[in-house]
Amino acid sequence: MHIRLTATLIAGTLTSPAAVPPVVSTSGRQADFAAAAREYGVPESVLLGVSYLESRWDTNGGSPSTAGGYGPMHLVDASPATRPHDRALSALRMADPPASLPQAGLLIGADPATLRQDPAANIRAGAALLASYQDRPSADPSAWYEAVAHYSGAVDAAAAQQFADEVFSVMREGVERRTDDGFLVRLAPVPALSSPGEQAENADVECPASLACEWMPAAYRRFGKKSNRDYGNHDHLSRTRTVDYIVIHDTEGSYKGIPSMINDPKYVSWHYTIRSGDGHVAQHVPTNDIAWHAGNWDVNTRSIGIEHEGRLAQGGTWYTEAMYRSSAKLVKYLADKYDIPLNRAHILGHDNVPGPTPKAVPGMHGDPGPYWDWAHYFDLMGKPLKEAKNGDSIMIRPSYGENQSRFTGCAGGKPAKDCPKHGAATVWLHTQPSESSPLVSDPGKHPGTPGTYSVYDQSARASTGQRYAVAARQGDWTAIWYLGQKAWFHNPPSNPTAVPAKGPVVTPLKAGTKVYGRAYPEKSAYKLASYQPLAPLPYKIGPGQQYTVGGTITGSYYAAGAFSPAKHVTTTGDLRYYQIQLGHRVMFVMAKDVRLIE
Repeated sequence: MHIRLTATLIAGTLTSPAAVPPVVSTSGRQADFAAAAREYGVPESVLLGVSYLESRWDTNGGSPSTAGGYGPMHLVDASPATRPHDRALSALRMADPPASLPQAGLLIGADPATLRQDPAANIRAGAALLASYQDRPSADPSAWYEAVAHYSGAVDAAAAQQFADEVFSVMREGVERRTDDGFLVRLAPVPALSSPGEQAENADVECPASLACEWMPAAYRRFGKKSNRDYGNHDHLSRTRTVDYIVIHDTEGSYKGIPSMINDPKYVSWHYTIRSGDGHVAQHVPTNDIAWHAGNWDVNTRSIGIEHEGRLAQGGTWYTEAMYRSSAKLVKYLADKYDIPLNRAHILGHDNVPGPTPKAVPGMHGDPGPYWDWAHYFDLMGKPLKEAKNGDSIMIRPSYGENQSRFTGCAGGKPAKDCPKHGAATVWLHTQPSESSPLVSDPGKHPGTPGTYSVYDQSARASTGQRYAVAARQGDWTAIWYLGQKAWFHNPPSNPTAVPAKGPVVTPLKAGTKVYGRAYPEKSAYKLASYQPLAPLPYKIGPGQQYTVGGTITGSYYAAGAFSPAKHVTTTGDLRYYQIQLGHRVMFVMAKDVRLIE
């Protein structure tokens, strides 16, 4: 039923459970949990388990999560992931999670500011709140299942049960890790721990049995009287489609607004939404149907889109463990179903999707952004981002917690101010092996000028799990081939930000080789559908450069644009493409224009 923790985390690395020392610290964060558990009569394993699923015991520097939760116990204040449109939606059937921080503060006599900034007070308040949900005092962890479910803040019973099941799974297996402020914390395994039982399956949704998923259907209806083309907000298919990608998004708004938006036929659509506070999953579009989510029709036709409640930067800088775990389970289930490789060439962020045309490139989205912890995400999927022996390329893999890169613009306004220091999953790319040199330029996003340190600007950075060909090395610096140029990043042997990787690469056969944002067929292949011109993007690559390959694709185009699937047309040609890691985004190059090196 549950994903099992076959390894425990120690200082960001994986070790077997047998390697975990039996000695538990009696000071620091561990002592804070022990003291709070004793004071309020909560079994320490329960308090540790709840906190781990909320925050992984981190403080995040007092910054809120994307759900508005603070501190190790994720005490929720006013949600930062709220936009004006959401605040006007008073009649929705979805409610925001209750604000637990003020209530917890009253229980221990602490003001909200203290609970946001003081981890020990936050843990005490969380323990008091959890204890207030328990009907009868008990030293038996299994007796706290209902209280744990209540703590989730979920408004529906199935989601609350899922949260409690995940907490109990963590408690059974045990976990140890070093927090973001340096404390080693251990939850000892409780292998005999029992919980009420299995989740009831919902036949309407495509989800693993261990997730309590909800069917919240997207609109599919006409809204125009004169044209068969006036419909939304997705496309039904009458055939089985191939799925190559899963695209990770964030909502840039609260979960409260989701029902209104997904039920609007004039809006866009996506397949799933995951709620931050408790990891609840709602499915909106069957996975065999095409949702309108990626800003690139070619990618839409071959992908599944998953939205995660939160914002890239403004209002919250971290995602809850409950959401990471639900998302990882869902992605693993979908990857198994559609035979999608679990790697960063196929599990994409919205910020890795290419612009379909030159005009579209500057406006492509940047979510989930640099604060999404890709390494942890792949660990949860059971597919850790490992280095390769005798690697001939490199994979970006900085230590998330230690990699507190500079970003600007998190708070909005001008001039853009530096964002609060926080772990990140990206590295900056420079024109020379020096921090003082300019960032590389993106000819499609802002030609002729260097990239910026804006949290919303992906033009000069590479992300965890992405694989690149090495162009040069100098001292503590490594250069990769990136957007047709050498791009340097700091990669000291004492604290590497990349590891060796293996896989095929391509090298262009001539100068000025074109790249594309969609893999469409040649003109002669179109018989029933309108011809879609091959639109090269504003990037050129040449001999001597190398780019890593994520897959081989035969050019095709699915023509929808009609309410009835019977009117849809598929055009498949002979033109073959390689998907390459050209920059921060993947792109496509014609196989005839390059030489494959395996």
